[in-house]
Amino acid sequence: MGEDALTDKWAKGVEVFDAVYGKGSAKMVASVPRSPYLTETVEHLFGDIWATSALSIRDKRLMVIGATTMLGRADLLEIQIAGAILNGEITDEQFEEMKLLMLFYAGAGNTTALSQGIDMARKRAATLREED
Repeated sequence: MGEDALTDKWAKGVEVFDAVYGKGSAKMVASVPRSPYLTETVEHLFGDIWATSALSIRDKRLMVIGATTMLGRADLLEIQIAGAILNGEITDEQFEEMKLLMLFYAGAGNTTALSQGIDMARKRAATLREED
């Protein structure tokens, strides 16, 4: 693959990353030293997978939130949920309903992580909005 094609894949991945996590989020990518892990994440996960159109970004995000809730990872949930808040994809009422539903599918402990992730994401989103 030529250098231009690699650069194009990187640029597309960064553009989609920005769309997924909210305008201006791509600066996070630029702040991290380039590595094989980061390259694969940006070019393949975002440039190829998140860029497909059969499912919307919101649809994909709901799937990721459900899977990540099952892992009980409030830190990862914070990132996804902050993106949802910044993009106006999920309302407060919908977050509450998500917690109720996940209580029965993911268990109380994992749903507590979801609740924590939502709280942390609200703070993160507010901070990011203040920075703009």
